[in-house]
Amino acid sequence: MTRTVLLVEDDASIATVITAALEADGFAVARSESIAGRDRLLASRRFALMLTDVMLTDGDGIETLPAVRALYPHLPVIILSAQNTLDTAVRASDTGAFEYFPKPFDLDELVAAVRQGIGQSGDDDGARDTDNAEALPPGLRLVGRSAAMQAVYRMITRVLRNDLTVLVLGESGTGKELVAEAIHQLGNRSAGPFVAVNAAAIPHDLIESELFGHEKGAFTGAIARHIGKFEQAAGGTLFLDEIGDMPLDAQTRLLRALQSGRIRRVGGVDEIRLDCRIIAATNRDLLPMIAAGSFREDLYYRLAVVPIELPRLRDRADDIEALARHFLASAASEGLPRRHLTSSGAALLARQPWRGNVRELRNLIYRAALMARDEAVDAATIEPLLAGEPGVAMRAPDPAGSRGDIGAALAQWLTDHPPVAGRVYDDALAAFERPLFLHVLGQTGGNQLRAAQVLGINRNTLRKRLGELAIHPEDSLARG
Repeated sequence: MTRTVLLVEDDASIATVITAALEADGFAVARSESIAGRDRLLASRRFALMLTDVMLTDGDGIETLPAVRALYPHLPVIILSAQNTLDTAVRASDTGAFEYFPKPFDLDELVAAVRQGIGQSGDDDGARDTDNAEALPPGLRLVGRSAAMQAVYRMITRVLRNDLTVLVLGESGTGKELVAEAIHQLGNRSAGPFVAVNAAAIPHDLIESELFGHEKGAFTGAIARHIGKFEQAAGGTLFLDEIGDMPLDAQTRLLRALQSGRIRRVGGVDEIRLDCRIIAATNRDLLPMIAAGSFREDLYYRLAVVPIELPRLRDRADDIEALARHFLASAASEGLPRRHLTSSGAALLARQPWRGNVRELRNLIYRAALMARDEAVDAATIEPLLAGEPGVAMRAPDPAGSRGDIGAALAQWLTDHPPVAGRVYDDALAAFERPLFLHVLGQTGGNQLRAAQVLGINRNTLRKRLGELAIHPEDSLARG
Protein backbone atom coordinates (compact mmCIF):
# COMPACT_ATOMS: atom_id res chain seq x y z
CA MET A 1 0.00 0.00 0.00
CA THR A 2 1.21 3.51 -0.80
CA ARG A 3 2.43 5.65 2.08
CA THR A 4 1.59 9.00 0.50
CA VAL A 5 -0.56 11.38 2.52
CA LEU A 6 -2.66 14.15 0.96
CA LEU A 7 -2.48 17.31 3.07
CA VAL A 8 -5.16 19.93 2.33
CA GLU A 9 -4.05 23.03 4.23
CA ASP A 10 -3.87 26.68 3.13
CA ASP A 11 -1.71 27.84 6.04
CA ALA A 12 1.84 27.47 4.75
CA SER A 13 3.50 27.48 8.17
CA ILE A 14 1.24 24.74 9.54
CA ALA A 15 1.61 22.72 6.34
CA THR A 16 5.40 22.93 6.56
CA VAL A 17 5.46 21.67 10.14
CA ILE A 18 3.08 18.80 9.43
CA THR A 19 4.93 17.81 6.28
CA ALA A 20 8.28 17.74 8.09
CA ALA A 21 6.85 15.56 10.88
CA LEU A 22 5.26 13.10 8.45
CA GLU A 23 8.32 12.88 6.23
CA ALA A 24 10.50 12.26 9.28
CA ASP A 25 8.24 9.28 10.01
CA GLY A 26 8.67 7.88 6.50
CA PHE A 27 5.60 9.23 4.73
CA ALA A 28 5.48 11.05 1.42
CA VAL A 29 3.28 14.17 1.42
CA ALA A 30 1.36 15.86 -1.40
CA ARG A 31 -0.17 19.22 -0.53
CA SER A 32 -3.08 21.26 -1.82
CA GLU A 33 -4.22 24.67 -0.58
CA SER A 34 -7.78 24.37 -1.91
CA ILE A 35 -10.71 22.03 -2.46
CA ALA A 36 -10.28 22.25 -6.23
CA GLY A 37 -6.61 21.28 -5.94
CA ARG A 38 -7.54 18.46 -3.58
CA ASP A 39 -9.97 17.01 -6.10
CA ARG A 40 -7.38 17.20 -8.91
CA LEU A 41 -4.82 15.34 -6.81
CA LEU A 42 -7.33 12.69 -5.73
CA ALA A 43 -8.23 12.06 -9.37
CA SER A 44 -4.57 11.75 -10.40
CA ARG A 45 -3.26 9.19 -7.93
CA ARG A 46 -4.00 6.99 -4.94
CA PHE A 47 -3.42 8.21 -1.38
CA ALA A 48 -3.16 6.27 1.86
CA LEU A 49 -4.86 8.99 3.94
CA MET A 50 -6.08 12.57 3.69
CA LEU A 51 -5.47 15.34 6.23
CA THR A 52 -7.76 18.31 5.65
CA ASP A 53 -8.40 21.65 7.29
CA VAL A 54 -11.99 22.92 7.54
CA MET A 55 -11.69 26.55 6.45
CA LEU A 56 -10.01 26.53 3.02
CA THR A 57 -9.55 29.23 0.40
CA ASP A 58 -12.48 28.06 -1.71
CA GLY A 59 -14.88 26.48 0.74
CA ASP A 60 -15.60 24.30 3.75
CA GLY A 61 -13.50 21.13 3.96
CA ILE A 62 -16.19 19.26 5.91
CA GLU A 63 -19.16 20.21 3.70
CA THR A 64 -17.35 18.86 0.63
CA LEU A 65 -16.32 15.54 2.16
CA PRO A 66 -19.46 13.59 1.12
CA ALA A 67 -18.34 13.86 -2.51
CA VAL A 68 -14.90 12.54 -1.55
CA ARG A 69 -16.51 9.70 0.41
CA ALA A 70 -18.65 8.74 -2.58
CA LEU A 71 -15.61 8.43 -4.86
CA TYR A 72 -13.08 7.09 -2.34
CA PRO A 73 -15.07 5.24 0.36
CA HIS A 74 -12.01 3.55 1.90
CA LEU A 75 -9.83 6.67 2.17
CA PRO A 76 -9.28 7.48 5.88
CA VAL A 77 -9.69 11.18 6.64
CA ILE A 78 -8.29 13.20 9.55
CA ILE A 79 -9.81 16.65 10.04
CA LEU A 80 -7.90 19.64 11.42
CA SER A 81 -9.68 22.79 12.56
CA ALA A 82 -9.16 26.08 14.34
CA GLN A 83 -12.97 26.34 14.67
CA ASN A 84 -12.81 24.58 18.03
CA THR A 85 -16.47 24.14 18.88
CA LEU A 86 -18.60 21.11 19.69
CA ASP A 87 -20.46 21.78 16.44
CA THR A 88 -17.24 21.35 14.44
CA ALA A 89 -16.26 18.21 16.36
CA VAL A 90 -19.68 16.66 15.70
CA ARG A 91 -19.63 17.65 12.01
CA ALA A 92 -16.24 15.96 11.72
CA SER A 93 -17.60 12.85 13.41
CA ASP A 94 -20.64 12.79 11.13
CA THR A 95 -18.42 12.56 8.06
CA GLY A 96 -17.01 9.27 9.31
CA ALA A 97 -13.63 10.93 9.79
CA PHE A 98 -11.03 8.68 11.36
CA GLU A 99 -9.94 11.40 13.78
CA TYR A 100 -10.45 15.09 14.54
CA PHE A 101 -7.69 17.40 15.82
CA PRO A 102 -8.48 20.92 17.06
CA LYS A 103 -5.66 23.42 16.61
CA PRO A 104 -3.17 23.68 18.17
CA PHE A 105 -2.47 19.94 18.30
CA ASP A 106 0.36 17.67 19.35
CA LEU A 107 2.41 16.66 16.29
CA ASP A 108 3.36 13.30 17.77
CA GLU A 109 -0.31 12.48 18.33
CA LEU A 110 -1.13 13.54 14.78
CA VAL A 111 1.60 11.36 13.27
CA ALA A 112 0.48 8.42 15.43
CA ALA A 113 -3.11 8.92 14.21
CA VAL A 114 -1.90 8.93 10.60
CA ARG A 115 -0.09 5.62 11.16
CA GLN A 116 -3.15 4.12 12.83
CA GLY A 117 -5.52 5.46 10.17
CA ILE A 118 -3.49 3.94 7.35
CA GLY A 119 -3.30 0.65 9.22
CA GLN A 120 -7.10 0.52 9.41
CA SER A 121 -7.87 1.97 5.99
CA GLY A 122 -9.58 -1.21 4.85
CA ASP A 123 -12.14 -0.93 7.64
CA ASP A 124 -14.99 1.33 6.57
CA ASP A 125 -17.51 0.29 9.22
CA GLY A 126 -17.42 3.70 10.84
CA ALA A 127 -18.41 5.63 7.71
CA ARG A 128 -21.80 7.32 7.61
CA ASP A 129 -24.01 8.41 4.77
CA THR A 130 -23.61 12.15 5.26
CA ASP A 131 -25.85 12.97 2.27
CA ASN A 132 -28.79 12.00 4.44
CA ALA A 133 -27.39 13.22 7.75
CA GLU A 134 -29.89 15.18 9.79
CA ALA A 135 -29.12 18.73 10.87
CA LEU A 136 -27.59 19.17 14.28
CA PRO A 137 -30.25 19.69 16.95
CA PRO A 138 -30.48 23.29 18.14
CA GLY A 139 -30.02 24.52 21.69
CA LEU A 140 -26.85 22.71 22.76
CA ARG A 141 -25.50 24.72 25.67
CA LEU A 142 -21.86 23.63 25.83
CA VAL A 143 -19.76 26.75 25.34
CA GLY A 144 -15.98 27.08 25.14
CA ARG A 145 -13.01 26.58 22.85
CA SER A 146 -10.25 26.03 25.41
CA ALA A 147 -7.94 23.04 25.11
CA ALA A 148 -9.65 21.46 28.12
CA MET A 149 -13.07 21.65 26.44
CA GLN A 150 -11.66 20.36 23.16
CA ALA A 151 -10.74 17.15 24.98
CA VAL A 152 -14.34 16.91 26.22
CA TYR A 153 -15.76 17.49 22.73
CA ARG A 154 -13.55 14.80 21.26
CA MET A 155 -14.70 12.29 23.86
CA ILE A 156 -18.35 13.18 23.18
CA THR A 157 -17.97 12.57 19.46
CA ARG A 158 -16.41 9.16 20.11
CA VAL A 159 -19.47 7.82 21.93
CA LEU A 160 -22.21 9.14 19.64
CA ARG A 161 -22.44 6.07 17.37
CA ASN A 162 -22.46 3.45 20.12
CA ASP A 163 -24.25 2.69 23.39
CA LEU A 164 -21.20 2.44 25.64
CA THR A 165 -21.85 3.44 29.24
CA VAL A 166 -20.41 6.88 30.06
CA LEU A 167 -19.33 8.23 33.46
CA VAL A 168 -19.13 12.05 33.59
CA LEU A 169 -16.86 13.35 36.34
CA GLY A 170 -16.47 16.90 37.59
CA GLU A 171 -17.14 19.37 40.35
CA SER A 172 -20.65 20.68 40.97
CA GLY A 173 -21.59 23.32 38.42
CA THR A 174 -19.25 22.20 35.64
CA GLY A 175 -22.07 21.09 33.33
CA LYS A 176 -22.24 17.31 33.68
CA GLU A 177 -25.91 17.12 32.74
CA LEU A 178 -25.25 19.29 29.67
CA VAL A 179 -22.70 16.71 28.49
CA ALA A 180 -25.23 13.93 29.01
CA GLU A 181 -27.86 15.90 27.07
CA ALA A 182 -25.40 16.54 24.22
CA ILE A 183 -24.56 12.83 23.94
CA HIS A 184 -28.27 12.03 23.85
CA GLN A 185 -29.29 14.74 21.37
CA LEU A 186 -26.40 14.05 18.99
CA GLY A 187 -26.36 10.27 19.33
CA ASN A 188 -28.33 7.48 17.74
CA ARG A 189 -30.98 7.51 20.52
CA SER A 190 -32.01 11.15 20.06
CA ALA A 191 -35.54 10.15 19.00
CA GLY A 192 -36.12 8.53 22.40
CA PRO A 193 -36.63 10.15 25.80
CA PHE A 194 -33.93 11.66 27.98
CA VAL A 195 -34.73 10.70 31.56
CA ALA A 196 -32.67 12.26 34.36
CA VAL A 197 -32.71 11.05 37.94
CA ASN A 198 -30.75 12.55 40.84
CA ALA A 199 -29.75 9.73 43.17
CA ALA A 200 -29.00 12.22 45.96
CA ALA A 201 -32.52 13.69 45.85
CA ILE A 202 -34.45 10.42 46.28
CA PRO A 203 -35.03 8.97 49.76
CA HIS A 204 -32.93 5.82 50.14
CA ASP A 205 -35.93 3.64 50.85
CA LEU A 206 -37.57 4.72 47.57
CA ILE A 207 -34.64 4.72 45.17
CA GLU A 208 -35.14 1.13 43.96
CA SER A 209 -38.81 1.83 43.27
CA GLU A 210 -37.89 5.01 41.38
CA LEU A 211 -35.31 3.23 39.23
CA PHE A 212 -36.91 -0.16 38.66
CA GLY A 213 -40.58 0.52 39.36
CA HIS A 214 -42.88 -1.50 41.60
CA GLU A 215 -45.98 -3.64 41.40
CA LYS A 216 -49.23 -2.88 43.16
CA GLY A 217 -49.04 -3.99 46.78
CA ALA A 218 -45.25 -4.41 46.74
CA PHE A 219 -45.04 -2.31 49.93
CA THR A 220 -47.22 -0.12 52.10
CA GLY A 221 -48.52 2.74 49.97
CA ALA A 222 -47.98 0.96 46.64
CA ILE A 223 -51.59 1.32 45.54
CA ALA A 224 -50.86 0.92 41.82
CA ARG A 225 -48.16 -0.31 39.46
CA HIS A 226 -45.36 2.25 39.01
CA ILE A 227 -43.10 2.33 35.95
CA GLY A 228 -39.52 3.10 36.94
CA LYS A 229 -36.94 5.32 35.27
CA PHE A 230 -35.35 2.44 33.36
CA GLU A 231 -38.62 1.67 31.60
CA GLN A 232 -39.44 5.35 31.11
CA ALA A 233 -36.12 5.74 29.27
CA ALA A 234 -36.82 2.89 26.82
CA GLY A 235 -35.40 3.77 23.42
CA GLY A 236 -33.50 6.72 24.84
CA THR A 237 -31.04 7.67 27.57
CA LEU A 238 -31.12 7.27 31.35
CA PHE A 239 -28.97 9.84 33.15
CA LEU A 240 -28.03 8.80 36.69
CA ASP A 241 -26.78 11.94 38.38
CA GLU A 242 -24.93 11.96 41.73
CA ILE A 243 -24.30 8.22 41.40
CA GLY A 244 -21.84 8.42 44.31
CA ASP A 245 -24.76 9.03 46.68
CA MET A 246 -26.57 5.81 45.78
CA PRO A 247 -26.95 3.40 48.75
CA LEU A 248 -25.09 0.09 48.57
CA ASP A 249 -28.16 -2.12 48.23
CA ALA A 250 -29.35 -0.06 45.26
CA GLN A 251 -25.84 -0.22 43.81
CA THR A 252 -26.05 -4.02 43.92
CA ARG A 253 -29.34 -4.05 42.02
CA LEU A 254 -28.05 -1.50 39.51
CA LEU A 255 -24.95 -3.62 38.88
CA ARG A 256 -27.09 -6.72 38.37
CA ALA A 257 -29.28 -4.82 35.88
CA LEU A 258 -26.29 -3.55 33.91
CA GLN A 259 -24.69 -7.00 33.82
CA SER A 260 -27.83 -8.88 32.77
CA GLY A 261 -29.48 -6.19 30.66
CA ARG A 262 -32.73 -6.89 32.50
CA ILE A 263 -34.64 -5.50 35.50
CA ARG A 264 -37.44 -6.66 37.73
CA ARG A 265 -39.91 -4.29 39.37
CA VAL A 266 -40.01 -4.28 43.16
CA GLY A 267 -42.47 -7.00 44.12
CA GLY A 268 -42.59 -8.32 40.57
CA VAL A 269 -41.55 -11.62 39.00
CA ASP A 270 -41.36 -10.74 35.31
CA GLU A 271 -38.01 -9.69 33.88
CA ILE A 272 -38.00 -6.61 31.63
CA ARG A 273 -35.32 -6.16 28.98
CA LEU A 274 -33.40 -2.87 29.16
CA ASP A 275 -33.42 -0.66 26.08
CA CYS A 276 -31.65 2.53 27.08
CA ARG A 277 -28.23 4.05 27.16
CA ILE A 278 -26.77 4.67 30.63
CA ILE A 279 -24.89 7.87 31.44
CA ALA A 280 -23.86 8.37 35.06
CA ALA A 281 -22.30 11.40 36.74
CA THR A 282 -20.78 12.34 40.06
CA ASN A 283 -18.96 15.23 41.70
CA ARG A 284 -17.32 12.85 44.18
CA ASP A 285 -14.03 11.01 43.95
CA LEU A 286 -15.20 7.41 43.81
CA LEU A 287 -11.80 5.78 44.36
CA PRO A 288 -11.56 6.67 48.09
CA MET A 289 -15.19 5.58 48.43
CA ILE A 290 -14.29 2.21 46.89
CA ALA A 291 -11.40 1.89 49.34
CA ALA A 292 -13.75 2.74 52.22
CA GLY A 293 -16.33 0.21 51.05
CA SER A 294 -19.09 2.77 50.36
CA PHE A 295 -19.06 2.33 46.58
CA ARG A 296 -18.82 -0.97 44.71
CA GLU A 297 -15.65 -1.36 42.68
CA ASP A 298 -17.32 -3.65 40.14
CA LEU A 299 -20.09 -1.07 39.60
CA TYR A 300 -17.50 1.65 39.10
CA TYR A 301 -15.81 -0.25 36.29
CA ARG A 302 -19.18 -1.14 34.79
CA LEU A 303 -20.13 2.56 34.68
CA ALA A 304 -16.74 4.00 33.73
CA VAL A 305 -16.47 2.27 30.35
CA VAL A 306 -15.92 5.76 28.89
CA PRO A 307 -15.03 8.35 31.53
CA ILE A 308 -15.36 12.02 30.57
CA GLU A 309 -13.81 14.46 33.02
CA LEU A 310 -15.11 18.02 32.92
CA PRO A 311 -12.58 20.75 33.73
CA ARG A 312 -13.14 23.27 36.50
CA LEU A 313 -13.98 26.75 35.25
CA ARG A 314 -10.84 28.15 36.87
CA ASP A 315 -8.85 25.72 34.70
CA ARG A 316 -10.42 27.08 31.49
CA ALA A 317 -10.19 30.82 32.03
CA ASP A 318 -10.04 31.37 28.27
CA ASP A 319 -13.71 30.36 28.10
CA ILE A 320 -15.01 32.74 30.76
CA GLU A 321 -15.61 35.71 28.45
CA ALA A 322 -17.46 33.56 25.90
CA LEU A 323 -19.56 32.00 28.67
CA ALA A 324 -20.38 35.40 30.15
CA ARG A 325 -21.53 36.75 26.78
CA HIS A 326 -23.57 33.59 26.23
CA PHE A 327 -25.30 34.05 29.59
CA LEU A 328 -26.02 37.72 28.87
CA ALA A 329 -27.73 36.67 25.64
CA SER A 330 -29.66 33.95 27.50
CA ALA A 331 -30.74 36.47 30.15
CA ALA A 332 -32.05 38.81 27.44
CA SER A 333 -34.01 35.97 25.82
CA GLU A 334 -35.65 35.34 29.21
CA GLY A 335 -36.87 38.92 29.55
CA LEU A 336 -33.98 40.61 31.38
CA PRO A 337 -32.51 43.83 29.94
CA ARG A 338 -30.09 43.36 27.04
CA ARG A 339 -26.51 44.07 28.16
CA HIS A 340 -23.02 43.77 26.72
CA LEU A 341 -19.79 42.85 28.49
CA THR A 342 -16.87 45.28 28.33
CA SER A 343 -13.22 44.29 28.15
CA SER A 344 -12.64 45.45 31.74
CA GLY A 345 -15.55 43.33 32.94
CA ALA A 346 -14.29 40.29 31.07
CA ALA A 347 -10.77 40.74 32.49
CA LEU A 348 -12.13 40.95 36.04
CA LEU A 349 -14.24 37.83 35.58
CA ALA A 350 -11.25 35.90 34.21
CA ARG A 351 -9.28 36.58 37.42
CA GLN A 352 -11.83 35.00 39.78
CA PRO A 353 -11.52 31.47 41.25
CA TRP A 354 -15.14 30.41 40.45
CA ARG A 355 -15.44 27.71 43.07
CA GLY A 356 -19.06 27.26 41.96
CA ASN A 357 -17.86 26.82 38.38
CA VAL A 358 -20.12 27.65 35.40
CA ARG A 359 -23.25 27.68 37.55
CA GLU A 360 -21.76 30.38 39.78
CA LEU A 361 -20.74 32.45 36.76
CA ARG A 362 -24.20 32.15 35.24
CA ASN A 363 -25.90 33.32 38.43
CA LEU A 364 -23.60 36.31 38.70
CA ILE A 365 -24.14 37.30 35.05
CA TYR A 366 -27.91 37.11 35.45
CA ARG A 367 -27.65 39.40 38.50
CA ALA A 368 -25.45 41.76 36.53
CA ALA A 369 -28.01 41.87 33.72
CA LEU A 370 -30.68 42.74 36.27
CA MET A 371 -28.70 45.24 38.38
CA ALA A 372 -26.58 47.12 35.81
CA ARG A 373 -27.55 50.80 35.55
CA ASP A 374 -26.72 51.04 31.87
CA GLU A 375 -26.23 48.74 28.93
CA ALA A 376 -22.55 48.06 29.59
CA VAL A 377 -21.49 45.46 32.17
CA ASP A 378 -18.04 46.60 33.19
CA ALA A 379 -15.69 46.03 36.12
CA ALA A 380 -17.46 48.69 38.18
CA THR A 381 -20.74 46.81 37.72
CA ILE A 382 -19.28 43.43 38.57
CA GLU A 383 -17.14 44.31 41.62
CA PRO A 384 -20.06 44.90 44.06
CA LEU A 385 -21.64 41.62 42.93
CA LEU A 386 -18.39 39.74 43.49
CA ALA A 387 -18.05 41.24 46.94
CA GLY A 388 -21.28 39.50 47.90
CA GLU A 389 -20.23 36.12 46.52
CA PRO A 390 -19.15 33.55 49.15
CA GLY A 391 -15.64 32.30 48.48
CA VAL A 392 -14.84 34.81 45.72
CA ALA A 393 -11.41 36.36 46.08
CA MET A 394 -12.36 40.05 46.06
CA ARG A 395 -11.29 40.86 49.60
CA ALA A 396 -9.11 43.76 50.59
CA PRO A 397 -5.45 42.96 51.19
CA ASP A 398 -4.59 41.70 54.67
CA PRO A 399 -3.09 44.31 56.96
CA ALA A 400 0.66 43.99 57.57
CA GLY A 401 1.50 41.23 59.97
CA SER A 402 -1.90 39.52 59.81
CA ARG A 403 -1.05 37.09 57.01
CA GLY A 404 -0.69 33.38 57.71
CA ASP A 405 2.42 31.36 57.06
CA ILE A 406 1.64 30.88 53.37
CA GLY A 407 1.08 34.59 52.86
CA ALA A 408 4.36 35.42 54.58
CA ALA A 409 6.19 32.79 52.55
CA LEU A 410 4.68 34.19 49.36
CA ALA A 411 5.76 37.71 50.26
CA GLN A 412 9.29 36.47 50.95
CA TRP A 413 9.35 34.49 47.67
CA LEU A 414 8.28 37.57 45.70
CA THR A 415 11.05 39.54 47.40
CA ASP A 416 13.65 36.90 46.59
CA HIS A 417 12.37 36.41 43.03
CA PRO A 418 11.60 39.79 41.46
CA PRO A 419 8.44 39.39 39.36
CA VAL A 420 8.81 39.08 35.59
CA ALA A 421 5.88 40.56 33.68
CA GLY A 422 3.66 37.86 32.27
CA ARG A 423 5.24 35.07 34.36
CA VAL A 424 4.30 35.87 37.97
CA TYR A 425 1.29 33.55 38.19
CA ASP A 426 2.91 30.53 36.49
CA ASP A 427 6.19 30.90 38.40
CA ALA A 428 4.47 31.36 41.77
CA LEU A 429 2.16 28.40 41.13
CA ALA A 430 5.11 26.16 40.21
CA ALA A 431 7.03 27.31 43.29
CA PHE A 432 4.04 26.40 45.49
CA GLU A 433 3.20 23.11 43.76
CA ARG A 434 6.71 21.65 43.85
CA PRO A 435 7.09 21.44 47.68
CA LEU A 436 3.41 20.52 48.05
CA PHE A 437 3.67 17.59 45.63
CA LEU A 438 6.96 16.42 47.12
CA HIS A 439 5.48 16.53 50.62
CA VAL A 440 2.35 14.55 49.70
CA LEU A 441 4.34 12.03 47.65
CA GLY A 442 6.63 11.58 50.62
CA GLN A 443 3.62 10.89 52.84
CA THR A 444 2.30 8.27 50.37
CA GLY A 445 5.66 6.60 49.73
CA GLY A 446 5.73 7.87 46.14
CA ASN A 447 2.33 6.33 45.29
CA GLN A 448 0.81 8.70 42.73
CA LEU A 449 -2.72 7.30 42.97
CA ARG A 450 -2.85 7.84 46.74
CA ALA A 451 -1.18 11.23 46.38
CA ALA A 452 -3.84 12.34 43.89
CA GLN A 453 -6.55 11.19 46.31
CA VAL A 454 -4.98 13.18 49.16
CA LEU A 455 -4.64 16.29 46.96
CA GLY A 456 -8.18 15.91 45.64
CA ILE A 457 -7.13 16.02 41.99
CA ASN A 458 -7.27 13.58 39.11
CA ARG A 459 -4.32 11.17 38.83
CA ASN A 460 -3.74 12.19 35.20
CA THR A 461 -3.63 15.84 36.25
CA LEU A 462 -1.04 15.02 38.92
CA ARG A 463 1.10 13.03 36.47
CA LYS A 464 0.92 15.87 33.93
CA ARG A 465 2.03 18.46 36.49
CA LEU A 466 4.82 16.22 37.80
CA GLY A 467 6.14 15.95 34.26
CA GLU A 468 5.88 19.70 33.67
CA LEU A 469 7.71 20.41 36.94
CA ALA A 470 10.31 17.68 36.26
CA ILE A 471 9.46 15.95 39.55
CA HIS A 472 10.13 12.23 39.85
CA PRO A 473 8.19 10.38 42.58
CA GLU A 474 11.45 8.96 43.93
CA ASP A 475 12.57 12.55 44.62
CA SER A 476 10.11 12.62 47.50
CA LEU A 477 11.64 9.49 49.04
CA ALA A 478 15.08 11.03 49.04
CA ARG A 479 13.74 13.91 51.13
CA GLY A 480 12.73 11.53 53.87
